[in-house]
Amino acid sequence: MDNFKWYAIQTYVGSEMAVKRAVENLVKDSSIGEQLKEVIVPTEDVVEYKNGKEKISQRCLYSGYVFANLDLNTELWHKIQSLPRVGRFIGESKKPTPLSEQDITLILEKAQNRAAPRLKIDFEKGESVRIREGSFANFTGMVEEYDAANGKLKLNVSIFGRSTPVDVECSKVEKIL
Repeated sequence: MDNFKWYAIQTYVGSEMAVKRAVENLVKDSSIGEQLKEVIVPTEDVVEYKNGKEKISQRCLYSGYVFANLDLNTELWHKIQSLPRVGRFIGESKKPTPLSEQDITLILEKAQNRAAPRLKIDFEKGESVRIREGSFANFTGMVEEYDAANGKLKLNVSIFGRSTPVDVECSKVEKIL
């Protein structure tokens, strides 16, 4: 009988990959190798612009969580939970509860079907930005609307002393600090 089930392990935010490696090393270094099938940290690619250069980095889809396919017993539970940066297993009555088939299917789908990289920058109404490229390069504007889904900004740009609405792609502007 297959006793392997998926569990969610709560971690410190930003420590997901370190916890993943720690769980894999724990299993490798001890005699419990046959109790772990897989440990995953679902991520997505995000594009950010620093100093005018495009950089693609990874961001966790489920910040603060690592998912493991385990044949879990009390000994393994306590060993994993005592690892650095591990909070606890998610579950009811302070005991690990396996994820439902529906939940883990959704999580695995997101992990395997990675979307195109998204912009990391968020803009707020009233924020000042400088247009880096295009026909309005080097103009500064005030954010009126931010359409995160389409990566577009509606800016209010002063051209010849008149306030003019301009639509610009988010990738072509930078925040003024």
